[in-house]
Amino acid sequence: MKRGIATFTLDTGKCPPWLFERMVKLGRSMTDVLIEEYGPDEYIKRIADPVWFQSLGTVLAFDWNASGLTTILTAALKEAIRGREKELGVFIAGGKGATSRKTPDEIQKWGKVLSLPQTTTDKLVYSSKMSAKVDSSLIQDDYTLYHHAFFFSKNGAWTVVQQGMNTANATARRYHWYSDNPSDINFTEEPHKGIASQLFRKQTRNLVAKKSKKNKDLSIELVESGYSTLMKDIEILRRHSGEVSRMLAVKTTGQQEFVFAEFDRKEFKHHGVELEDFTKSKYLEKILQKVTYETPQDFENLLAIKGVGGKTIRALSLVSEIIYGAEPSYEDPARYSFAHGGKDATPYPVDRQTYDQTIAVLQHAVRRSRIDPIEKDKALRRISKRLDF
Repeated sequence: MKRGIATFTLDTGKCPPWLFERMVKLGRSMTDVLIEEYGPDEYIKRIADPVWFQSLGTVLAFDWNASGLTTILTAALKEAIRGREKELGVFIAGGKGATSRKTPDEIQKWGKVLSLPQTTTDKLVYSSKMSAKVDSSLIQDDYTLYHHAFFFSKNGAWTVVQQGMNTANATARRYHWYSDNPSDINFTEEPHKGIASQLFRKQTRNLVAKKSKKNKDLSIELVESGYSTLMKDIEILRRHSGEVSRMLAVKTTGQQEFVFAEFDRKEFKHHGVELEDFTKSKYLEKILQKVTYETPQDFENLLAIKGVGGKTIRALSLVSEIIYGAEPSYEDPARYSFAHGGKDATPYPVDRQTYDQTIAVLQHAVRRSRIDPIEKDKALRRISKRLDF
């Protein structure tokens, strides 16, 4: 499984009806060409690539760096294939806001239409839900999801395109998921394919990074230790709220070892422990009691438990780090400033091969599309101008 992230400025307003109508027409024709040439599975795979997705939105006449590209392009593609999904072998569920919450029902509907085994449909629904949980709970980057779309083929390949907003810095961040093998999915460790971002956070609790494995493993051990033992550790965090805190850390390395430590507030500048309020959250206690009772076998099973979210994961991660020394990764998983790299080689040099391949495929699809010659010429000009970094 592969995954990627893109970050853009958060824009307001609505897409003009005339523009959306043109996007649907061109999107329909280009989708026909792409599926005819490469097949439905390859189409799904290309949607999962932040480079490809962003380029396609630009060709369809949307602003390159606007957050609305994600929601409007998804809506246009969904409308473009409406009524022809079985013929094309491609299906799109979900969307923005309230529509995103209908994703599981829409997947179930298409499962029945295709006469898929219930186990296959359930796996698709599970993949949809888990991708949202991971990006909202394991990558704690202060982006709140508001858009979730699930693309899948009749053969079982799937892509998730979801987006979160950060109103504090007026940006949106897009997350891409892809899998063509349901039996080979690791939701919780390094699933990224490529990440594009205009904004990089200095400190992001990144629990999908390989560097966070020890932290996650210890979180499971904490759950297995039982509710009473876990709450003793939580109480230690609750007492850590002053300028200077004294902490009794309990370590188990063959035998029980007690370490009396003193921490200054500045020691925790990379995570706001002193800002985290664990004192009044009865809901957190309820969820922790639930997870210790259910005894999940691994971190994915823990995350899959109903009610487990960002605060539960953060509490376990903080205990693992502060009391037991298992530090997670604080590296922002965002990677690329632009889809093909920036002109100034920041944060990485332009990948000319990927750049040229993307343009070539888009130009070919536009030339073969069955649209008005004038609109076709405009689309080709957009490729040469807007995608020329």
